[in-house]
Amino acid sequence: MSRPYRYDIVGSFLRPQELKEARSKFANGEISKDELTAVENACIKDLVEKEKKAGLHAVTDGEFRRRMWHLDFLEELDGVQKVDQQNWSVEFKGKKPKGATLTFTDKVHFPADHPFLSHYKYLKEIAGDTDTKMTIPSPSMLHLIACVRSIDTYQPIPRYDGREDVLFDDIVETYTDAVLAFYKLGCRYLQFDDTSWGEFCDTEKRENYAKKGIDVDEVGRHYVDVINRILEKKPADMTITMHICRGNFRSTWFSSGGYDRVADILFANCKVNGFFLEYDSDRAGDFKPLAKIKDQYVVLGLVTSKFPELEDKEAVKKRIQEATQYVPLDHLCVSTQCGFSSTEEGNVLTEEEQWNKIRLVKEIAESVWKDA
Repeated sequence: MSRPYRYDIVGSFLRPQELKEARSKFANGEISKDELTAVENACIKDLVEKEKKAGLHAVTDGEFRRRMWHLDFLEELDGVQKVDQQNWSVEFKGKKPKGATLTFTDKVHFPADHPFLSHYKYLKEIAGDTDTKMTIPSPSMLHLIACVRSIDTYQPIPRYDGREDVLFDDIVETYTDAVLAFYKLGCRYLQFDDTSWGEFCDTEKRENYAKKGIDVDEVGRHYVDVINRILEKKPADMTITMHICRGNFRSTWFSSGGYDRVADILFANCKVNGFFLEYDSDRAGDFKPLAKIKDQYVVLGLVTSKFPELEDKEAVKKRIQEATQYVPLDHLCVSTQCGFSSTEEGNVLTEEEQWNKIRLVKEIAESVWKDA
């Protein structure tokens, strides 16, 4: 059985109330870091057992130690600093997360003591013989947040002033070091989470960037080049996939538009082992852009993680069959469209409803593929 799996997950799960309370107490100085870690460990161990019980072929830690799916990783890189601000440069359609951005303070580098390494090590220890999946933000997100979304305020440090090629080289080195560090700890399944492509699919966002002098197609070509250069150093027995999302906070979103805008750049050229693609609403467009994908696996995110209502099983199977016009069935898989809790607040559904979604994905896969 190969990765990605016929029924798979994006990565994040709803945070248990016990964990939310512990994080709040830690923020208020009521418990120590060690006490918080003990609660996180217990909650992650419980989650892994539930993932195994649900029949998942690869388990994650639910991103339980994170506030947000991306900033927690990126701000721990050497030379990167998180900056709180009033609003995000991208606006969600409804509830808003607390604003923040990133800035460079020195040469970007992956530190040997990056906390996500210990996070993965614990997951690996408790998973036993079950495969483990680690999720981190795509290298594209570092540049997107610091340079593209923040173009109005971006002040490059001398190393990167007028030398964006040097920045991209440093990002390649940083992520190559990260990939090899996770591999050394036993990670064979790594996922790059990426909302840049969701933005580049959005007509309004493309127009807004163009008004600021940003050619998102040119930026996208740089992103694919960076990822491919990282993948060149990937060990042969390691699977690296990319998850593309249009925003996921408290069941809201911030981008809309089909993949046709990015297919020629991304699908035709990016050499990840598989794409996890959001396909739970009309905002993602149709399957035609999948024709640009070569021999990678495509995980169809046909079951939404935003709302509790269960999709009609036969309707989802019909959509999988529709996708076979562009990708062979043996190169297709199915999952939820995103995680359930890209931020610690989580989407608007219960834990029981969350697991109902996982069960539905599994049932659909087992009725479509013999090797599920």
